[in-house]
Amino acid sequence: MTWWAIDVRTAAERRDVMSAWLVARTGQAVEEREDGTLVTFAADEATADALVARLGREVDPTAQAQRRLLEPVDWSTRWRDGLEARRFGRLTVLPSWLAEATSPGPITLVLDPETAFGSGEHGSTRVALTLLEQLIMPGDQVLDLGSGSGILAIAAVKLGASRAIGIESDPEANEVAGRNAARNGVTSQVELLEGDAGVLAPLAGPSDLLLSNILRTVNTTLLPAIREALRPGGLAIFSGMEEPEAPAFRNGLRVGGFRLVQESVDAGWWGVAAERGR
Repeated sequence: MTWWAIDVRTAAERRDVMSAWLVARTGQAVEEREDGTLVTFAADEATADALVARLGREVDPTAQAQRRLLEPVDWSTRWRDGLEARRFGRLTVLPSWLAEATSPGPITLVLDPETAFGSGEHGSTRVALTLLEQLIMPGDQVLDLGSGSGILAIAAVKLGASRAIGIESDPEANEVAGRNAARNGVTSQVELLEGDAGVLAPLAGPSDLLLSNILRTVNTTLLPAIREALRPGGLAIFSGMEEPEAPAFRNGLRVGGFRLVQESVDAGWWGVAAERGR
């Protein structure tokens, strides 16, 4: 199949809204590059042209957008490009096709993200894994919102959690996560739910530790549900945000009854751990 990429440049304060709109219209993930360009994909030229025309009318008339034809590639395996073993303190994340995956260490997560988000290559995921490795306690009950490939939920169990529940709206991503849980021998400890995190999170609690690697606007909207899903004194790890977004989200955490515990930055992506007030 021939695919078209759509490159969109919009003001920093409009990127979250534009990203959400693009995901809703295309059903595809949106990549935000270091220069702020948003990139998504369309299956044919007519769809790409219609999307470029609509985003100006419906979201931001000042946005700059263009589409470009992509070279034919095998997308079923292209996601493997550039993936390598990564260390996060005690934890190693290892793609399954590397030789080391045949005899993984005791705290090794063997992962195939396939088309789901979460490989350990994106700064926002690395930030979440860094904070998770440092802050998780043995026996924790963990909740992962927007669980994607299952990387954070599975990593939590590998690091000593007694149980992890992932909530994801994309059924295909949950299938990928299920395969990854089986690959790592943690199927009995990782439960995958499909649906709205705002609805399911409070029902899945109370949790000792919660992970939310999502856009800042979504994290902010979910704060009441996240607070309800945590036990008093429980920790929430938030990522999926760039450094310039940190002040606004810190303020939202304080207003929402959370105490900042620890922060981390990786390649411009910012994450924070916060304790639910009692």
